[in-house]
Amino acid sequence: MARQELLLLSAVAAVALFVVVTLPADIRVLRSHSPQDWLVSAAVYAALVAHRRLPLGTVAVTVAGSVVLMADGMAYPLTLPAVFYVLYSVALETGPGRTLAVGVTVKATLLSASLITHPGLAGFVILLWAALAVTSGGASRSHRGYVVEVEKRVRRAELDREDEANRRVAAERLRIARDLHDAVGHHVALINVQAGALACLLDDEDLGRARESLAHIQRAGEEALEELRLTVGLLRAPGAAEPAEPAEPVPGLDQLEELICSFADTGLRVTREVTGHARPLPEAVELTAYRVIQESLTNTRKHAGCDTAVVRLDYTLGALSLAVEDEGRPAALDTPTARATRNSRDTLGGHGVVGMRERVAALGGRLSAGPRPEGGYRVFAELPLRAARIEAS
Repeated sequence: MARQELLLLSAVAAVALFVVVTLPADIRVLRSHSPQDWLVSAAVYAALVAHRRLPLGTVAVTVAGSVVLMADGMAYPLTLPAVFYVLYSVALETGPGRTLAVGVTVKATLLSASLITHPGLAGFVILLWAALAVTSGGASRSHRGYVVEVEKRVRRAELDREDEANRRVAAERLRIARDLHDAVGHHVALINVQAGALACLLDDEDLGRARESLAHIQRAGEEALEELRLTVGLLRAPGAAEPAEPAEPVPGLDQLEELICSFADTGLRVTREVTGHARPLPEAVELTAYRVIQESLTNTRKHAGCDTAVVRLDYTLGALSLAVEDEGRPAALDTPTARATRNSRDTLGGHGVVGMRERVAALGGRLSAGPRPEGGYRVFAELPLRAARIEAS
C-alpha cells in the first residue's frame, strides 16, 4: 500500500509540474477553443477506461487526439497526460520489445506534429516527458519482476527447509527404530530363550538351574527396560517432564566380551578370533560393529538350532571386517523344518537385516548375509574407517 501511495503522489507531482511549466501560455486561450476541441479531449480521457483490454487502441486514440489539438492551436494539448499514462501502462504491462516499438512510434509522431504546428522547444519538451513515462513504466515492471522472483525464492527456501526438517525427522525416527530393535530386541530374545529353558527345567524339577534361569530373565528384563528408558528419553525435550541426564556411553567393541558372556548364559558359546592390530576405532564404526554382532548372535540363538558361533574381526589400515558364522542346520536338508529355519534366518527377525544394512551403508560399507554352502549361516560386514572419520568430523 505504501508503494502505491508513493506512485500516486509521484504521478500527481508530475502532472502538476507539467501544468506549471508547459501550460501557462495556453491557459489564457482555453476559452478560445471550439467545442470540438473539448469533445476530442473528453473522448481521449474516456478511452482510458479500455486501456487494459485494448492498450494499442488506447495509445492510438490518445495520440490522434493530441495531434488534432496541436493542429487546432494547442502547443501542449490537454490530452498529453493521457498519452503519458498509456505509455507508462504499456511499458509496465508488456515486454521490452513491444514497449520500444510503441514508444518510438508515439514519440516520433508527437515530435513531428509539434514541430509542424509549433516550431520550437515544445516538441522536445513533449518528447522528454514521453521518454520519462516509458522509462518509469519499464522501471516499475523490472521492480515488480524482481519482487516476484524474490517471493519465489523465499517460497522455495521455505519448502527446502520443510523438506530438510522432514528428512531429519525421518532419519531420527529410523535411527531410534534401529536402536530399539538392536538393543531392546536383543534382551527380549534372551528373555524368550531363558523362559523356554525355565519351562523345561521346571518339568525336570531342576530348581537350582531354574532359579539361575530366573535370574538371567530378571537381569535381561532390567537391561531391556533401561535400554527402552534411554531410547524413549531421546524423544523428550530436556526439562519437558524429567531433568536431562548425562548421555550414556555408546556401546563398542570394548564391550564385546560382556556381550559374548550374555549369550553364554543362554547356552550359546561364542568364540572370538581377531587378526590384525586391534585398536580403538571411530565411534561410529565401533557402534555399528557392535550392533551387527549383537543382531547376528541374537538371530543365531533364536533360529540356528546350534550352540556355537564364531565372531571374526579383521583390523586393517583402512577398514574393519567382521564375520559372524554358525554351523546351524545343513543347507542340504530340505525338510519343512529346515526350510522354515532358512526363511527365518534370511529375514533376520524381520527388520534386522534392513537395520544392519542401513547402519553399514551409512558408513559407506557393505554387508552380506545368507546360508553357507557347507551349512549354517554367515553375516559379513566391511566398515571403512576413512568415511567414518569424515562423518564424525
